[in-house]
Amino acid sequence: MEVTIQLDSAQTLPELFGSADSHLRLLRRSLDIKITARQSNLIITGKEQNVNKAAEIIDRMQKHLIKHKSLTAEDIEGFISRPSKTAETGKAIAVYSGKKVIEPTTKGQLKYIEAMLANDLTFCIGPAGTGKTYLAVAVAASMLKKKQIRRIVLARPAVEAGEKLGFLPGDIQAKVNPYLRPLFDALEDMMDFSQMKKFIELDIIEIIPLAFMRGRTLNQAVIICDEAQNTSPLQMLMVLTRLGHGSKMIITGDITQIDLEKGQKSGMIEAIEILRRIKGIACVELTRRDIVRHRLVQNIVQAYKKIQYPKDNGKRENE
Repeated sequence: MEVTIQLDSAQTLPELFGSADSHLRLLRRSLDIKITARQSNLIITGKEQNVNKAAEIIDRMQKHLIKHKSLTAEDIEGFISRPSKTAETGKAIAVYSGKKVIEPTTKGQLKYIEAMLANDLTFCIGPAGTGKTYLAVAVAASMLKKKQIRRIVLARPAVEAGEKLGFLPGDIQAKVNPYLRPLFDALEDMMDFSQMKKFIELDIIEIIPLAFMRGRTLNQAVIICDEAQNTSPLQMLMVLTRLGHGSKMIITGDITQIDLEKGQKSGMIEAIEILRRIKGIACVELTRRDIVRHRLVQNIVQAYKKIQYPKDNGKRENE
């Protein structure tokens, strides 16, 4: 088996590789693999189990280097002898991209992944940067890779936040593309662009506005409804009833950022109230402690939470 890992930053490669590539040589000896460095890529060849373990360890090495600004042979020996907690619990997610193993970095994210794997319908609410969409796409890509499903459907409501669709240039595809871009961004991190393009052309992966789901039954699929706080109750009911045999559905949103018209209730909030006690349906709430973007994002979310905005046009912002 061979995988290629794209490293995060060329500036840290000397520290990552070690003096005279000593860290890479340690991995080679310990795991019986071949590692070839080409610019900012590492090509790992060997038995599948050893290659996967090496990819996980290199990802941990990068995270350790970012956090501690140093990396020693003792650190690497520890990574080799002690699997990560997520690997032990089986919550490390293998996707198409060889550049990293995706794993939860907070207790909330671990609970979220466990909920998605254990239930056919999962609601996840939380602020920006908590990995709601990213981890849902990762689970979907992993299930597709393992052939547990046949397709992925990613949907978002095209609800304006300050701008009207009619004022944007282009045809309908150009108008809705900005709303779907975050889904493309997450997916591009899970697989090579050529692989993603092929899957989209074959309709194995479908990225669509929410309205395009009407009238369909989706079997053996993972359906992800993102930004679901901006669905109406009828839209949410329509989405929920698309769930077919052998499928999972993941509904994500930030209920403090609702862009619906005045007086309109969020379909996501209503659905959680109605369905949360039904067996097979999970509801996970992530908090600012689960934010994994730039360290300032946590502080920004917390600072804005203290401000009470007027509810103009029925929008609930940072309530």
